[in-house]
Amino acid sequence: MSSKTLGADLRSLRKLRGMTLEELSVALDKSVGWLSQIERDISTPRMSDLQDMARLFDVPLSLFFGDTDAPEDEKGRIVRAGARRVVGEYDSGLIETLLSPDLTDSFEVIHSTFQPGSKRTSPIARETQELAYLVSGKLDVWLDDDAFTITAGDSFRVRGQTYRWANPYAEPAVAIWVISPPVY
Repeated sequence: MSSKTLGADLRSLRKLRGMTLEELSVALDKSVGWLSQIERDISTPRMSDLQDMARLFDVPLSLFFGDTDAPEDEKGRIVRAGARRVVGEYDSGLIETLLSPDLTDSFEVIHSTFQPGSKRTSPIARETQELAYLVSGKLDVWLDDDAFTITAGDSFRVRGQTYRWANPYAEPAVAIWVISPPVY
């Protein structure tokens, strides 16, 4: 990831978590000035600093890294298939990559692959609005306690309720998610 994307993404994560620079400085035991320089791309954090930030923001460390070989005119605008940032693999069998160029918009777009036999048994509840479109495969989804089977071409919305999912089928299920505000 270019340092310009890193600073903007860190600032977005901090603001999305409702934290001030002062609160973040206390949580990380760093100075406000140092954090401000990071967010303005004047300084670059060490790997241990990024690890601390990933833990604090509850995001995978891989979120802070991406392809740095993109042509200058594409940075922040184009995301090539081979240069997506991995943003999660929290549940066994779920692989998520960021389709959005960075985290600076009021939404994010995620590419999710649910491997056969994978499932999330505990419900998720987030202060977001989400829309998922199933590109391929089949996926069982529970919105609150209502069960649905979603097939390729179907979409569903999550807004103010819990959800969980399972892929008991033989093929991977691939979905595109739009999430506002960003969670990664």
